Amino acid sequence: MPTTPTLENTRVRLSPLTLDNYHNLNTIANEKDLIYYSPSNISTPEALKDYVEIAIRGNEERTIIPFLVFDKASQRYAGSTRFGSINWKNKVLHIGWTWIGQEFQGTGLNKNMKFLMLKYAFETLEFEKVEFRIDERNKKSRKAVEKLGATLEGILRKDVLMKDGFRRSTCCYGILKEEWPLIKMTIFKNF
Repeated sequence: MPTTPTLENTRVRLSPLTLDNYHNLNTIANEKDLIYYSPSNISTPEALKDYVEIAIRGNEERTIIPFLVFDKASQRYAGSTRFGSINWKNKVLHIGWTWIGQEFQGTGLNKNMKFLMLKYAFETLEFEKVEFRIDERNKKSRKAVEKLGATLEGILRKDVLMKDGFRRSTCCYGILKEEWPLIKMTIFKNF
C-alpha cells in the first residue's frame, strides 16, 4: 500500500488523516449544514470518528487516501478531503468528501487544495482521469468544480440515498490527463 503523502504549498498542507489527529476537526464538523449535501454524518464526535475509521479502512484497502486540511494562512485546521473510489487498474479516482469550515470558504483555500490533489493524481500517480461527484442541488460546489476546468459528463438520477431519506441525483464531472497541462497553465497559472 502506498504511504499517504503530505501535499503542501505556501497556503495549505494536506497531511494523512488518522485516528491520532482527526480530533482537530471536532469544532468544524459541528458547523450547521456543513455537509448538508453529503450522505455522510459528522455531526457528533462519535459520527466523526466513524467517518474517519471508514476512510482509514478504505486507505488500507487502497480505495481511499484521506487528508486533514491545515490552512497555513490562519495556522489552523480547516477540514478534510480525500481521494476516493480509486481504481488502480483503470487509473481513475474521485476527489471529494471535501468539507472545510465556513470561515475558510471563498478564501482560495479549496483551489489550493484541488491544485495539489490534481497535480499529485496526474503527475505522481499518473492517473488518466479525475472525477468529482456532486449533489445536483449543490450549486456552490458545482460552480467551484466548473471553475477548476472540470467537464459535466452526466447526471446519475436519484442514485444516492441521503440521511433524511431524500434520493439525490449526482452530477458527474471529470478532468482527463490530456486536459491537465492546459488547466494547470491557465486556471492554476499562479500556483
